Amino acid sequence: MKNYFSRCLATCFLTLIISLVVLKTEAGSFTATDSVPGVRKIQDVVIYQDNKFHAAFPSVIKKKNGEIILAFRRAPDRKGFGEKGTSHVDPNSYLVAVKSKDGKTWTAEPELIYAHPFGGSQDPCLLQLKDGTLLCASYGWAFVRPDGVPNLKKPYFQAGEATFLGGYVLRSTDGAKSWQGPLYPPHIQPEINHTPLGNMVPAYNRGAMYEGKDGRIFWVVAATDREKPSKTSNHLLISSDKGMTWQYSCPVAVDDKVSFNETSIYETPKGDLVAFMRTAGLDDQACIARSTDGGKTFTAWEKMGFQGHPLQALRLPDNRVLVSYGYRHKPLGIRARILNAECTDFATAPEIVLRTDGGTGDLGYPWAVQLDKSKVLISYYFNVPGGPQHIAGTILEIK
Repeated sequence: MKNYFSRCLATCFLTLIISLVVLKTEAGSFTATDSVPGVRKIQDVVIYQDNKFHAAFPSVIKKKNGEIILAFRRAPDRKGFGEKGTSHVDPNSYLVAVKSKDGKTWTAEPELIYAHPFGGSQDPCLLQLKDGTLLCASYGWAFVRPDGVPNLKKPYFQAGEATFLGGYVLRSTDGAKSWQGPLYPPHIQPEINHTPLGNMVPAYNRGAMYEGKDGRIFWVVAATDREKPSKTSNHLLISSDKGMTWQYSCPVAVDDKVSFNETSIYETPKGDLVAFMRTAGLDDQACIARSTDGGKTFTAWEKMGFQGHPLQALRLPDNRVLVSYGYRHKPLGIRARILNAECTDFATAPEIVLRTDGGTGDLGYPWAVQLDKSKVLISYYFNVPGGPQHIAGTILEIK
């Protein structure tokens, strides 16, 4: 009997070692959540799920009264109509929101934020200003019928049957009870495309804005600056009137081969502006650029040393910065790193693996919010094998 249990124990140990080796071989070297000092994963939560809808691209803020608001894009799951699948552009793609008091339990039925009159909307990006004003940046797609497409002013950008409308901003001064707008940001010179209405595309992006210490709002937007082959670059807009109007400041990242888009910006305690950028044409490498002069210029972009997109930055109570990002390589999931206050150790900060159970690459886009002094909710959209795209989250304790 003793030898039997010894053999069983040895077999279990060997199985565990083999499993870890296989996991490391598939995923590359990474750090499990609880092995990062001071970081403990508490739980994963489902924030919103309905099999009739494709839910994606969340952003989240915590109001001054403690209420948490999470915005996301919701569109019909087209398989319900007998279609082959659901894409990221849809004429019935609306901006909606759910609410919570603790980050664990959420309102079941989303509230409508905005339905675009000319098409579907994408990626609601929330920002809460110091005075409580809420901004929500988004962009839209119009579905032009085949007989109208030859009449569109060229160049224009299409994704499937949808033609790009460009960006807009919504504002709320009553805690998201009502929204004003849309306000249309200016067209920036590098952008070459036209909207279906024949105007130049207004500035747009998916990514977090940031309100600086001096009250200015910083927003890194994308621009299609070449038609063939298509390529995008990043540029900085600044608002001095709480998002009512925007002025072009400078390029953030431009390259002949690499595309930069879906960028979040962050201001460090020292006053540097740090842009965390998604790329295309660079093997999914996350990139960073920095301004040390208040957004007048940015240093040359550089790789951060890891794959992931897009990224979002949250200042922790001790001024460290939690950077979270989606991971669309095996094992599919969500990851994060905790950087120092000035975001200079991005290449050496250990990687925190939050989820590795993703079913397909249609996941990610994390956005974090501080729940209390030690707990953080990282929201994202997710799917597990055989399941629908839904909004989920991971609650971490960070000491």
